[in-house]
Amino acid sequence: MKNTTQKVEKAMTGEENAIEENMAEPGAAARDIETAQEAEQVRDATAAQATVSPSEDELEKAKAKAEEYYGQLQRLQADFDNYRKRTQREKSELIMYATERLVKDLLPVLDNFERAVEAAAANPDFASFSQGVDMIFRQVRDVLGKEGLKPMEAVGKPFDPNLHEAVQRIESGEHEENVIVEEVQKGYFLKEKVLRPGMVIVSN
Repeated sequence: MKNTTQKVEKAMTGEENAIEENMAEPGAAARDIETAQEAEQVRDATAAQATVSPSEDELEKAKAKAEEYYGQLQRLQADFDNYRKRTQREKSELIMYATERLVKDLLPVLDNFERAVEAAAANPDFASFSQGVDMIFRQVRDVLGKEGLKPMEAVGKPFDPNLHEAVQRIESGEHEENVIVEEVQKGYFLKEKVLRPGMVIVSN
């Protein structure tokens, strides 16, 4: 009987030990998993740090590249400033001497006026003087015509407020209403632009 009891107690003790071992094994496995996860996190963090944090050599290369770009930017800015100053100077000179060719072309006209005045003083012949003035007029007209100056043809044309300025309106039996009957001052085009509107008298 005693032997039987000992055998039962031994069997129960063995079962308890087995249960404790079984209970202990999951905890150990969990600890192993946690340790492996921690090791993986440390490894990932190290790899990420290695990726994000460049080496000293890479930093030096990046710094040299930035300095190179900055130098290029400074040179471009200096070139642009020089170009801007040059174009402003050329523009000022162009405005200043824009009429140079026209004035040069009018110099012979000025010479002829001077000769006509001297000739009239020396020989008061009205016919000769009139002929000289007419020649000078045609010369001036030709010079300005080369520059694009064109006189307006107004008399007999319909009144156009874009081209003409009416200084008077009169009754006319020879013209229809709103037709230019007389030109007080000639209007001119400069190429396609109205340089000066003509001053005209218009029929009612």
